[in-house]
Amino acid sequence: MTDETTATPEPTPVATTGSDYAWGTGRRKSSVARVRIRPGNGLITVNGRPFDDYFPTLQHRANVLEPLQAAGVASRYDVFANINGGGGTGQAGALRLGVSRALVKAEPELSEVLRDGGFLTRDGRMVERKKYGQRKARRRYQFSKR
Repeated sequence: MTDETTATPEPTPVATTGSDYAWGTGRRKSSVARVRIRPGNGLITVNGRPFDDYFPTLQHRANVLEPLQAAGVASRYDVFANINGGGGTGQAGALRLGVSRALVKAEPELSEVLRDGGFLTRDGRMVERKKYGQRKARRRYQFSKR
């Protein structure tokens, strides 16, 4: 018997494709963000539009940029994202998680910094379903005694 069966396989390259992108997927509420990052100068494009045009709210922009600033790599990577579903807050949260996961695949040593900041934790809160006989999930119809 040869040593081929006991030898460990070669590690595969981490999440990079032909043009050295690192990928990450983020989800929040009903939004899904597919994120690619590559070495660059800090350009962020969302659904083919500039970042500032896509997220006009300062709170959403700050939410997305947090993992890049916490890791100290805001000007070293270009971010390209495709986002589907949900509204502004959900899309910003999904993009934040996607960027964080892509950063970890590009630079595994950033994992601890991002984990401590809470950027790698998926927010599992979803909209509660509407119940029958009620106006919304918990709001009932107005009761009239007479």
